[in-house]
Amino acid sequence: MAGAWRRRRWRPSPLSDAALPRAATSRAPVGEALAGLMLTLPAGIAYLVLLLLPTLAAVTLAFTDYELGMPALNWIGLDNFREMLSDRGFAIALRNTVIYVGTVTPLSIGLGLGAALLIEAGTRGRAFFRAVFFLPVVSLTVAMAAAWQYLLHPTIGPLNALLRQVGVTDPPFWLSSSDTVLLSLAAIGVWESLGYNMVLFLAGLSAIPRELYAAAEVDGARSAFDRFRLVTWPLLGPTTLFVVTITLIRSVRVFDTVAVLTQGGPNKASEVLLYTMYREGFTYLRLGYSAAITLVFLAIVLALVWLQTKAMDRKIHYG
Repeated sequence: MAGAWRRRRWRPSPLSDAALPRAATSRAPVGEALAGLMLTLPAGIAYLVLLLLPTLAAVTLAFTDYELGMPALNWIGLDNFREMLSDRGFAIALRNTVIYVGTVTPLSIGLGLGAALLIEAGTRGRAFFRAVFFLPVVSLTVAMAAAWQYLLHPTIGPLNALLRQVGVTDPPFWLSSSDTVLLSLAAIGVWESLGYNMVLFLAGLSAIPRELYAAAEVDGARSAFDRFRLVTWPLLGPTTLFVVTITLIRSVRVFDTVAVLTQGGPNKASEVLLYTMYREGFTYLRLGYSAAITLVFLAIVLALVWLQTKAMDRKIHYG
């Protein structure tokens, strides 16, 4: 009997074998889906509250005449955009923004690339020069703007004092003259963006295999310019595309230096789109018109990025 009992030991039934995996597999997707929902819920709420809803509110306000403090708003359609076409202040701000972007973008990219090439070619002091050039990026813009205000002061500023020492009897009023204020702000913008672009180009240069330079030299590229033209520049295509995109966006949305140093003056000579949008919304309290300027600003940014991406995407190499 004992041997028979041992031969008839309990075995799990086919029903229990099939039922347990089905229950486990049915509960597992529910648990995974719930865990994924809980993990993404904070990011989803933040995206909804901080980005999506304000964007929808700005789009809605752009077609109304809402002013801050009004109990209600009226739908006026495209009247805000029609007003922009006849607004001399908006035209001046748009022109100044184009001049600023056209000055800052090529200069900061060219100087950033040059600084990256010099640092990469050097044998000593790389970390020091990287820190020196990158310092404006990590500095507070408002504090640096105050320093620039002192440097460019017409009477006590070191720059004008140096010009007087070399014989310039009537140095310019850098931030107080309509002829020089926008170029002065553009020079500050180049100084701010140069270090950031340099670091990006250094990352791109470090990814280029050294063997390609040796192969190019064997093939006849003896000079440094030939090696740059045949090896460095083509392989920096993806990095250059990214740097151009970032620099365009950073230069188009210039605001802080204008707000701290010039407040759009003198005579609107340094007024830019973002400062016009801020002034209309928070000084004149015309939130509807300010939202319309915001939509135009976003359309300009997207158009610039799309055009330069289409123009440069065919010339770069992804490897």
